[in-house]
Amino acid sequence: MNTKKVTLKVVLVVAAMLLTVNLSAQFSLEKLWETDAELTTPESVLYDAKTKVLFVSNIGDFQKEGSGSISKVGLDGKIIQNNWITGLTATKGMGFYKNLLYAAEQTTVAVIDVTKGEIVQRITIDGAQMLNDITINNKGIVYVSDSRAGKVHKIENSKPSVYLENLTGINGLLADGRNLLILSDGKLREADSRQNIRTLSEGIEGGADGIVKIGNGEFIVTGWEGVIYLVRDNGAKMVLSDTREQKINTADLGYNPSAKTIYIPTFSTNTVIAYRLRELTRN
Repeated sequence: MNTKKVTLKVVLVVAAMLLTVNLSAQFSLEKLWETDAELTTPESVLYDAKTKVLFVSNIGDFQKEGSGSISKVGLDGKIIQNNWITGLTATKGMGFYKNLLYAAEQTTVAVIDVTKGEIVQRITIDGAQMLNDITINNKGIVYVSDSRAGKVHKIENSKPSVYLENLTGINGLLADGRNLLILSDGKLREADSRQNIRTLSEGIEGGADGIVKIGNGEFIVTGWEGVIYLVRDNGAKMVLSDTREQKINTADLGYNPSAKTIYIPTFSTNTVIAYRLRELTRN
């Protein structure tokens, strides 16, 4: 037996346990409200700081083209307009840029003028199989994941191209400065501007789905089956909520930083739930 290797393994395990303990003393979730169950398979929530409205994408019927929609929900949990935008297909992730709302459909990205409340463009992604999440950087470059094809597409000046590929189980994306954060295969990864990818954290259960940034190196990540995590870019993570036994999904969340509130679309139970992120202590 190599005692040095055993000792090193024990040290690493203890270090990982300490990271988890430190995190567990820091944050909790306080439920604020839940919408009426009138949404239609809500998959993603996007907070608009300008209008103080939540946009909710509804998949609708997976088997029926054009059954998807986007709803408007108030910050009090009241549904303002359930069918604000209709005629979408398998609507999932969303992103904002200069009064335009980008929404991922099955194989296209719909571009919606928020003021007019209408679709003004559809961008076709060649070879797309199941577009999923969207994020937009500060230059207006749109990134959209394709979960079935294992790719990230980049849309610049309305022209799509493949940005990354060979990513198993890819879903959530988040533009963070010049880097792109990626959820795939139960891992939180980061791609730099040269498309070099490194793993920040792993072991995310429940089908890693949505990601928002809440602080420097701190993120809230959802597992679609019903898990909400706090994840740090040093690899540490903790479970904030687990509703898998209750069969309450936790899909692509939205975040209101001023109120420290996350908004969770529950998918199969057709609601959105708001939780305040309460910071108990900070190490």
